[in-house]
Amino acid sequence: MSTINTVGVLGCGLMGSGIAQVAAQAGYRVLVRDTAASQLEKGRASIEKSTAKLVEKGKLTTSDRDAALGRLAFVIDLADLSACDLIIEAVTEDPVIKSELWSELDRLCPPRTLFTSNTSSLTISSKAAGTSRSDR
Repeated sequence: MSTINTVGVLGCGLMGSGIAQVAAQAGYRVLVRDTAASQLEKGRASIEKSTAKLVEKGKLTTSDRDAALGRLAFVIDLADLSACDLIIEAVTEDPVIKSELWSELDRLCPPRTLFTSNTSSLTISSKAAGTSRSDR
């Protein structure tokens, strides 16, 4: 299995920002991608608010919060995720959008990149079928 250093998160809504926060707190460099700067700003603010609450409750130190926030980068260009070791998709439950993203990422990312999804209503095998790496 490949070493995971950089995690890409597709979507910066409620689920995507939560996934990005957890990955950053776990020590991973995280690239959060969405299609609009306003959505990225909203997601960043949500993560900052959430980590501030954790500090208030004594569940996270200020230095750990600052380190986690420092591991986050917010991007619009899908190509910025090309160097990620793991990509977690958390976009709207639209099969066309998901398929287009997976197909484009399959083209952009090296074969070692693992693709995952937070989908709850669509089969992961249908997403994998649109890539050349259904085993990854």
